[in-house]
Amino acid sequence: MSIAKLLAAAVAASSLVFATASHAQAKPNPKWPTNLTLGTASVGGTYFVYGQVWAGLVNEKIGTNISTQQTQGPNQNIILADSKQIDFGMTTMGVALQAWQGTGDWTKGQKFSNIRAIFPMYDTPFHFVALEKSGIRSVKDLAGKRSGVGPRAGTCGTYFPLMFKALGIDTTIRNGQASDMAANLQDGLIDAFPFCAGVPIAAYSELETTNKVRFFTFTDDEIKRIRAALPELSDSVIPRGSYKQQTEDHKTVGLYNFAIANKDVPEDLVYNVVKAVMENNAQMVKGHAAAKETLLQNWNRNGFLPFHPGAIRYLREKGITVPKHLIPPEYKG
Repeated sequence: MSIAKLLAAAVAASSLVFATASHAQAKPNPKWPTNLTLGTASVGGTYFVYGQVWAGLVNEKIGTNISTQQTQGPNQNIILADSKQIDFGMTTMGVALQAWQGTGDWTKGQKFSNIRAIFPMYDTPFHFVALEKSGIRSVKDLAGKRSGVGPRAGTCGTYFPLMFKALGIDTTIRNGQASDMAANLQDGLIDAFPFCAGVPIAAYSELETTNKVRFFTFTDDEIKRIRAALPELSDSVIPRGSYKQQTEDHKTVGLYNFAIANKDVPEDLVYNVVKAVMENNAQMVKGHAAAKETLLQNWNRNGFLPFHPGAIRYLREKGITVPKHLIPPEYKG
């Protein structure tokens, strides 16, 4: 699918969320910033569509003007949100942990302490797809092959090289937008397209409409070895039927996703953003199926990143006791 068509699909998805609203768009609090920016990710990935969905819903519900900005993904979203170049972003919690501790190579030792969690999004399982004619049937078959893993500064670009290292698999890593990786796979420029995003991945769904593909996953032993090397990963499952050519459940590993904000975004604004998203799940799911996991009960999938004061206010209203280590120093409640 062309970039133009993917852009159109994303806009259509976000429009679906609020096009049927029976009332006029709400008026924003005049004390809030007039224009706000949400960092998403590459075309063809879930963030690109999901970000359009929640920005559109929030704009309709509380009258904000949140625009989306295409980025390379979680790493760049954190860098931009931490430095106030964007107001909101989205990240997997593994990348967020590296940012918080300054441990990932991409952080260059810097600790990104100005980001705050605002609401849970969905699990990101790690996927694999190849063309059926390639003969690739397993992760170990990627040895000596070319693997397109998405943008270098995204979760996939960060974690797949670490996974392959843990498994002792020498595969040539290629980076680029998800839509580009799909095109490269069809054109024979790469041999496999490992990726990670909320299910279903748009680029994967598009691939299988015009190609005979093979979806594959880690073995139990490979999962054990990966989790020993990267303990922030958790067990995950890609359900059978997530893609038309996927005939069985795929056990894999994943990372949970959270929406984030710069710590200086107004508390009342963040409270209303969280409330709008958490209390309109059916509309979120219309925009992207991954939003079925965007539920209040998943707030505890964050174990280290302080919540924004506006998010804490909402959680406490719902009877949730936020652990002390997740309360930031600026919280005044």
